[in-house]
Amino acid sequence: MDFFNSALGKNITFVRPAYFIISGFIGIPNINYYYVFLFFVYVVSVLGNTAVMAVIYLDYNLRTPKYVAVFNLAFVDLVGSSALVPKVIDIFLFNHPSITYNDCLTFMFFCYTCLSMQALTLVALSYDRLVAIIFPLRYQVKVTHRFMFSLIASFWVFVVTVVLIAVGLITRLSFCKSVVINSYFCDHGQMYKLACNEKTPNTIIGNLLPVLILWLPLVFILLSYLCICYALSKIATVQERVKALKTCTAHLSLVTIYFIPVLITFTMSANIHPNARIINLSLTSVFPPMLNPIIYVLQTQEIKMSLKKILKIKMHSGLTLKRNVENIKR
Repeated sequence: MDFFNSALGKNITFVRPAYFIISGFIGIPNINYYYVFLFFVYVVSVLGNTAVMAVIYLDYNLRTPKYVAVFNLAFVDLVGSSALVPKVIDIFLFNHPSITYNDCLTFMFFCYTCLSMQALTLVALSYDRLVAIIFPLRYQVKVTHRFMFSLIASFWVFVVTVVLIAVGLITRLSFCKSVVINSYFCDHGQMYKLACNEKTPNTIIGNLLPVLILWLPLVFILLSYLCICYALSKIATVQERVKALKTCTAHLSLVTIYFIPVLITFTMSANIHPNARIINLSLTSVFPPMLNPIIYVLQTQEIKMSLKKILKIKMHSGLTLKRNVENIKR
């Protein structure tokens, strides 16, 4: 931290506030209904992602490299929702808008880490689909458990490092004017703009973050699907093309849900009301974690079959236990 603070210079009075005030939803009419909706979304996210993680863990047949990435996505969605939604509800619904300096930085770290890992996990899944369709005979060699674990681990190291740098650079800022953050969480961009000392490093990392965690993953995913479409165009029969594309429907749905709302919000941010922008951004943070498990359960045959098998076993165990109890009573 001393390294970051040394950038202030000796002649500048350093002001580190005891707390920040998050004011994103304050003043929006009928906003309490939105908090109830957020609570519903959070409950569905927790139940859905926990169910997906449990199914993958319990079914040995799902312990494939692809489902390593799916498990990671469910874990990130669960942690991200738990880091964001309860705190947002506490801040705005229960009127606790102030958050201590250290808690705000921690809040920022977890939110940015989970949002970034969502995008990079989609990159891992797109690579899995790319190899499965273009090199089907070499898929087992190219996409191994070791490879997928290494890829996911490298993404975690990269994201944690970048986000720690962004959070660390906040500690070099002096907040001598305002401590009111016009967002629904401790937003990096909104925070460094409040500083009253030199903030060029923060501006650089603030502009670099969207490139690293949004645009580059999106470009890779789009290029991978261009390669997939080109490879499918070489397939003779329409039935084979449709069969291959069906294996990508779940992933394509996740990509659409994650990236499209963010792109629309950023491209139209200058033309929409600040309150509408905050609500749109908050929806892009909470919607994908809720919909991801639903999409995988509905569109992935392996998970549907596994879920049915697990439920059937549990129902059978319950009936057997009930019969045993009745026999003992007799």
